[in-house]
Amino acid sequence: MAPAAALVDVSRPTATPDDHSPALVLAVHGSAVAEAGATIGRLVEAVEALGGMRPLVGHMDHQEPSLAEVLDELDRAGQRRAVVVPLLLGDGFHRTVDIPGVLSAPRALETVLTDGLSGESDVALALYGRLREAESRAGARADAVVVAAAGSSREGGNDGARTAVSQLCVLLDAERGPIPVLPAYCSSSEPTVPDAVARLRAAGYRRIAVATHLLAPGRFTHALARTDAWTVAEPLADHPRIARLVLRRYAAASRPAVRRLKVSA
Repeated sequence: MAPAAALVDVSRPTATPDDHSPALVLAVHGSAVAEAGATIGRLVEAVEALGGMRPLVGHMDHQEPSLAEVLDELDRAGQRRAVVVPLLLGDGFHRTVDIPGVLSAPRALETVLTDGLSGESDVALALYGRLREAESRAGARADAVVVAAAGSSREGGNDGARTAVSQLCVLLDAERGPIPVLPAYCSSSEPTVPDAVARLRAAGYRRIAVATHLLAPGRFTHALARTDAWTVAEPLADHPRIARLVLRRYAAASRPAVRRLKVSA
């Protein structure tokens, strides 16, 4: 487990675009819930304000344009390079299969696929910030926390959530001393969020907060609102830490040594 100081990084990312810079494309899951688009829109605005470039958004499900449509349009427009940042908190099917499959389609466009957001300290800091906001709304501090992640049945798919739990434990311990922080999942894995909340309540905890390890509103966040939790934190995509992380991913992938990489079939 990393020391608390290692989780604190207040540096401002630098990714100054020019006419020859790669396009920045966010590959997002997509949701049928209207609030999801608004949340991702706030992330887009934050990335543009910090980095001076406006990312394009390509969706994997539910919303348009699709990731393939965004890349095809860039290709038709004569764009030479694009950096694709998966806006995903885990390395599940979308990250490991779907997105690489889209990028492998034949195009003149040179595409670089970055890592997702899984396991990064900025995610834990955003999670911590959203938790503190939820506690402030509720008027007290939680005596136990459930970290609610989407869940994945793929090997390694929940590693990001487990890392976030460990990092959040460090942050909370430094602030207030140790309290229980349990991982839980909205699908595909156990324990479920209601089961984790019930376990803590049976152990005598009353102010049980759900820290939402999800990026945007959707059916999972709607389900969290119906749990028997004391308070539920908001999702993470429009937290400033996520915009900074996106820009760092872009800057690293735009370095000359990386630009020669191309995803091919």
